[in-house]
Amino acid sequence: MTPDDPEETQPLLGPPRDSYPRSRRGFLAAFAAALGPLSFGYALGYSSPAIPSLRRAAPPAPHLDDTAASWFGAVVTLGAAAGGVLGGWLLDRAGRKLSLLLCTLPFVAGFAVITAAKDVWTLLGGRLFTGLACGIASLVAPVYISEIAYPSVRGLLGSCVQLMVVTGILLAYLAGWVLEWRWLAVLGCVPPTFMLLLMCYMPETPRFLLTQHKHEEAMAALHFLWGIEQDLEEPPMETEHQGFHLTQLRQPGIYKPFIIGISLMAFQQLSGINAVMFYAETIFEEAKFKDSSLASVVVGLIQVVFTAVAALIMDRAGRRLLLAFSGVIMVLSTSAFGTYFKLAQGAPGNSSNVSLLASVSMEPSDASMGLAWLAVGSMCLFIAGFAVGWGPIPWLLMSEIFPQHVKGVATGVCVLTNWLMAFLVTKEFSSLMEVLRPYGAFWLASAFCTLSVLFTLICVPETKGKTLEQIIAHFEGR
Repeated sequence: MTPDDPEETQPLLGPPRDSYPRSRRGFLAAFAAALGPLSFGYALGYSSPAIPSLRRAAPPAPHLDDTAASWFGAVVTLGAAAGGVLGGWLLDRAGRKLSLLLCTLPFVAGFAVITAAKDVWTLLGGRLFTGLACGIASLVAPVYISEIAYPSVRGLLGSCVQLMVVTGILLAYLAGWVLEWRWLAVLGCVPPTFMLLLMCYMPETPRFLLTQHKHEEAMAALHFLWGIEQDLEEPPMETEHQGFHLTQLRQPGIYKPFIIGISLMAFQQLSGINAVMFYAETIFEEAKFKDSSLASVVVGLIQVVFTAVAALIMDRAGRRLLLAFSGVIMVLSTSAFGTYFKLAQGAPGNSSNVSLLASVSMEPSDASMGLAWLAVGSMCLFIAGFAVGWGPIPWLLMSEIFPQHVKGVATGVCVLTNWLMAFLVTKEFSSLMEVLRPYGAFWLASAFCTLSVLFTLICVPETKGKTLEQIIAHFEGR
């Protein structure tokens, strides 16, 4: 038996393969960490009900015009990009647990600033704070959960990160029915506060403790999480403190997961998810839904239901199969979306220069109603397909594929890529629609979805049921 034979060696960390956990506190720890993504989802969803409320607000409350409303929604992604960089730095220096505790502070501070806001700049400052917290939580929570997870349930627990995100978005939509913008911000302080209290009683991940030579604490953490008594091996001395250097990008065990992680994050945003979500309410209005806020709730419910389905089947179906299936669904739905725009442009009563969905005829003819329901069906299919694969899995794989000594930098780069792409797509999609027409823009998204399927089949390895050491050994060619 040699260290280079990953199939014969006991995993560096994790239970024996033939054992079963005798404690369920690992699920509680994963839930505590996932309250970060719940707060992150609430912060993202907050703008949808808050913007109409702020438009109606009377002085001395701040008032949003179109430009300010656009920035109110988008500035979160800029804060999150910065949070991704900061989170990567904190991950290796402060540890996983302390990083999660620290991210609660800008969440609460951001919503508190919004609650007290008297002008637009204060509102944007509060949103920037919550965005910073979103970036840290979106990076640290998946890593914490993957490092404490029992191998046979790592897919389930890792997928719960995205499930909590979409649950947070749905919570914001539902609360927006009964609360105005200030009370919505007050409610936003609750999940991170609860997370702060709960995480105080959770352990640091055994893997991080081993890198700090805290062998006894690592064994105690493993016993607390899963009730398992196991002698743990410390990581090799030569990789423990070397950190990340550009010269390491020549190593297959580094550059391969780097390429995969960054590409997954880019493809997730290039799929068109933000564009579809942006037009959701207008699409439902075209289908004669009387309450446009109901559209947001319907979209949120679809996301929650299908993300939950993905979490339940992740450890059986595998990552690659769900990514490929999800991509095919998105190809079909974005193609149908583009077809809807093309047909709507040529419908009676519409100009040949139609460039926005809002200009589609509102006449209650059978033809226009049929087109509207084509759009609704395409949108619901797209959201369901995205939720099953490309929503949760890039975040899960990001937490699985990187070696311990570069995890902070590598996951930081991935999160930075995701949030910068989200900002660019959100801000520039309207300009793209003017250049390519709406149908061209969605057909371009369909092309990116096709590329994502090919990339998955060619480049993404299956990580289902493997220990993190076996995944790293795969990239190193061992």
